[in-house]
Amino acid sequence: MKVTFIQSGVKPQDFPEEDRPEVALAGRSNAGKSSFLNAIANQKVARVSAQPGKTRLLNFFNAGDNYRIVDMPGYGYAARSGAERTSWRKMVEGYLKKRGSLVGLVLIMDIRRKWTAEEQLLIDFCLSRDLPWFVILNKVDKVRHGEKVKFKRAIAEVAGAENVFCTSSSKNKGIKEVEEAIFEQWVKPEVAQGEE
Repeated sequence: MKVTFIQSGVKPQDFPEEDRPEVALAGRSNAGKSSFLNAIANQKVARVSAQPGKTRLLNFFNAGDNYRIVDMPGYGYAARSGAERTSWRKMVEGYLKKRGSLVGLVLIMDIRRKWTAEEQLLIDFCLSRDLPWFVILNKVDKVRHGEKVKFKRAIAEVAGAENVFCTSSSKNKGIKEVEEAIFEQWVKPEVAQGEE
C-alpha cells in the first residue's frame, strides 16, 4: 500500500481536512508504532528511534486513497517533564474526543510488557466514546511460540479484547492481517456509507 506523510500537528487547526476515515496508532514509547507504520507502507515513512519518546506530534499519513493513519506520540516515557506529559495528554485527548473522521484505534504493545493502567485508560476512553479498537502485540520475534500464545491469551483476557493480533514489524509477520482487519472492519463500511 502507498503510504504518504501529509503533515504534523498539535492543535485541531493544524490537522488535515476530515475528508477520509482516520485510524489512530497508539502505544507506549518504544512499542514499535513507527516500525509498524513502516511495515504497512513497505518503506520508511516514519522515523524510527532507539530513544523512546521521539514522536512528539500527531503525524498524519494517507494510506492509499481510502483512509489516513495517525501516528500518535508514545505515552509513558519517564524522562519527560510533568509539563510535557500534561501537554501530551491535552493533545491526544483533544484529538480523540473531537476528531469526527476517527473510526478506530490500534493499541500497539511490546509483547514482553504487561498491561498497565495507561493502556486501560486509553481503552476506557475508546469505550466511553464507542470507538472501535484492537490490540497489536508487536515484537513477537523476541519471544518463543509458547510465550506468544500465553501473552496473547493474558492480554485478551485482561483487556477484554476480541481482536488481539501478533506482529513482528522487523520480520514483516502479521502485518497483512492487521491491514486487512483495519480496512474490512473500519474503513470499508465508512467508505460505503459515504458513497450512498
